[in-house]
Amino acid sequence: MPEPLALGVLLSGSGTNLQALIDAIGAGALDARIAVVVSNVAEAGGLERARRCGLPAVVLRHGDAPSREAYDARLVETLHAHGVGLVVLAGFMRLVTTVLLEAFPTRVVNVHPALLPAFPGLHAERRALAHGARITGVTVHFVDEKTDHGPILAQVAVPILPGDTEETLHARIQRQEHRLYPFAIQLIAAGRVRVDGRRVIVRNATFAADAALASPALPIT
Repeated sequence: MPEPLALGVLLSGSGTNLQALIDAIGAGALDARIAVVVSNVAEAGGLERARRCGLPAVVLRHGDAPSREAYDARLVETLHAHGVGLVVLAGFMRLVTTVLLEAFPTRVVNVHPALLPAFPGLHAERRALAHGARITGVTVHFVDEKTDHGPILAQVAVPILPGDTEETLHARIQRQEHRLYPFAIQLIAAGRVRVDGRRVIVRNATFAADAALASPALPIT
């Protein structure tokens, strides 16, 4: 039986997506193990989540490195030391460089709170609201040299409701992040994913050709 996929989770904050991965592994929905959790912020709540679960938790302060490339070289060293096979960005508030990407080619994934290519970068929910968008969502994508730009693996649409604030929209999007990220990583763990240029091919995927999310809702016919 093959070994579970070894994940290296990088985070800067509270670690809610880390918790979603821990829960999915515990429920048998994700055939992976978390080999190490790394944060650039010593006080990040995600580190305490990791320690409570007995997971290796490493602090690599970005201020201790003279450049982004030097920082990523330390990241690569740490990830390799723990046998990581897939790097998972889970609220990691750092732009990664080619040092990391070349060490893990097509093996770095990220989750973003919008339907890319719309609203890349910071404050995606705020900008979706300011733009008057009716639908936004969640994207899991492979990471490349540009911000929120790499090949898209999976997406979930989330309606923007009348009266939504940045906080209420973020909460609903985050619930879908916690569903989608473990699912997308399981596709990789199961060997069902192939990247062909900008397209991600998912073997034996299920699609609903007539499914749609409308906001406001379409009349039932």
